[in-house]
Amino acid sequence: MTTYPPTPEFAADAIAQPGIYEQANQDPQAYWAEQARTRLHWDKEFTEVLDFSDAPTARWFGDGELNAAYNALDRHVEAGHGDRVAIYFEGEPGDSRAYTYKDLLAEVSKAANAFTELGVVQGDRVAVYLPLIPEAIITMLACARLGAIHSVVFGGFSADALRSRVDDGEAKLLITADGSWRRGKPSMLKPAVDEALSAEGHTVETVLVVRRNGEDINWVEGRDRWWHDVVDPASDQHTYQPFNAENPLFVLYTSGTTGKPKGILHTTGGYLTQGVTTFVHSFDIHPEKDVYWCTADVGWITGHSYVAYAPLVAGATQVIYEGTPDTPHRGRWWEIVQKYGVTVLYTAPTAIRTFMKWGEQIPAEYDLSTLRVLGTVGEAINPEAWRWYRDVIGAGTCPIVDTWWQTETGAHMIVPLPGIVATKPGSAQRAVPGINVDVVDEFGEPLEPENPGLLVVREPWPAMARTIWGDHERFKQTYWSRFDGMYFAGDGAKRDEDGDIWLLGRVDDVMNVSGHRLSTTEIESALVAHPLVAEAAVVGAADATTGEAVVAFVIVGEDTGGLDTAAASEELRQHVAKEIGAIARPRNVLIVPELPKTRSGKIMRRLLKDVAEGRDVGETTTLADASVMDEIAAAMQQQ
Repeated sequence: MTTYPPTPEFAADAIAQPGIYEQANQDPQAYWAEQARTRLHWDKEFTEVLDFSDAPTARWFGDGELNAAYNALDRHVEAGHGDRVAIYFEGEPGDSRAYTYKDLLAEVSKAANAFTELGVVQGDRVAVYLPLIPEAIITMLACARLGAIHSVVFGGFSADALRSRVDDGEAKLLITADGSWRRGKPSMLKPAVDEALSAEGHTVETVLVVRRNGEDINWVEGRDRWWHDVVDPASDQHTYQPFNAENPLFVLYTSGTTGKPKGILHTTGGYLTQGVTTFVHSFDIHPEKDVYWCTADVGWITGHSYVAYAPLVAGATQVIYEGTPDTPHRGRWWEIVQKYGVTVLYTAPTAIRTFMKWGEQIPAEYDLSTLRVLGTVGEAINPEAWRWYRDVIGAGTCPIVDTWWQTETGAHMIVPLPGIVATKPGSAQRAVPGINVDVVDEFGEPLEPENPGLLVVREPWPAMARTIWGDHERFKQTYWSRFDGMYFAGDGAKRDEDGDIWLLGRVDDVMNVSGHRLSTTEIESALVAHPLVAEAAVVGAADATTGEAVVAFVIVGEDTGGLDTAAASEELRQHVAKEIGAIARPRNVLIVPELPKTRSGKIMRRLLKDVAEGRDVGETTTLADASVMDEIAAAMQQQ
């Protein structure tokens, strides 16, 4: 396999140098303690690094005290960097704002004072239902400043999803906006809040509303307040309070197999330590000259760790963008890269494959020469998209940083450090320095190279989730019961002969066809490598003969080579058989106009599984376009 080592110039100037692995893995606790002391300000120094005596509950830096917002803002202003831009905000309609660290500190101080006036104190929960606008980050940092626990709910979620999270966390304050902008049109948020809170029994006392798109909204007297009436007049001076390192920072809900969302609880000291360390090392961040852009929404863990916290704790400059990649045109992202001189871009494979489908002539219209590091997150990236990203967006020179981690891990766990590792298309490769991951069989025994197995973490790590909000037993059962003393991630993986890790998707996305374990990711990669295919999703469907059968859903490019649908499907079935083996040949290849995706770009494979197995399609409220499922079901019936 072709590998891509860093250029000598990049390697020489990189923050993380080769000795880091040996140093960190020799004594992980000493390594993380050093990172905590050098990258964070502690109001009270910790003397204890890790207490795991009550496993699986960990305490990192448990007798230390600090404040997350002070670490993200005040200390940079005090160090003379107050005029450095912290956030460039780009709105979908073209409006923009720049916040220096001094500006952002003033806004967060105002919000903290306003929240205090509304009765928010340490330990209270604040629900956040906002688009990707500066007020979302300001809210999160204001909560952190007060020791309140924020619970961000993605703005694409339904009223029912919002209500279930508000109720589970017993939120006192809810912050929202009248709406946002979506593909050039106003998109409403406040009506979902009104619907969510229409039934009695909730704990919300105040709804604070940011005016964003100016649409008329329903107003509940005594409950609803305008952000500009409450926050803007507040004092921009606020004295922060230090909190214990294990003080809860946020609860973020993630889907559960039982249908009830899991409130993943993260605390402060360890989370910030691993977040800022991996941010600087994974992306080789030089705060004085880099402009970083992570395209994730703050409604997801990526937007928490690598938008709201780590970049600001590191003192970096970042871009946030409210809208979609194709508004008002398909070159919008590259226009933003050019406008702000973005040097580091962090996005999802789904977005990259979409750009591939649109064609390389679009990014070619823009100056992308400032880019020097490209990152991916969310799911394993197929080698074809990896190479396109490097060659077309990165001019054939940018390192591709393929990151594996989860809501529960809090920060990067596996990543090829760009100044050290010769990267491989499609592989996340190496555990982060100081992290101990392994690939094991069903009995927890390590596997030889090239054998697919289960990905586990063998030792506690600083940014690990502490519990599931209100249900510690579920936390233990979900993540720590499969193997004694090991965290089971729920993902399949294998090591290659070099010891590098390849992710194989969720374990329920690893199919068992006639006794053979097949990775949906591997089959998807084979399909996308065919010139006909722009994007693909694969699921396993129950089959009376083989146990499970491979069913593929593909979007084809504009050039079908003259093949009709049936011929194209058969061509792709044979292509997979040739690339992987006859056992992997899909039972069905359905050519569809679009794949079901959430607004964040994740493919909802469980809905495809419903179609493949002939069931009524399940809950579709989180989809960006629910009508897609009707078209897919119709395509299945025809074929």
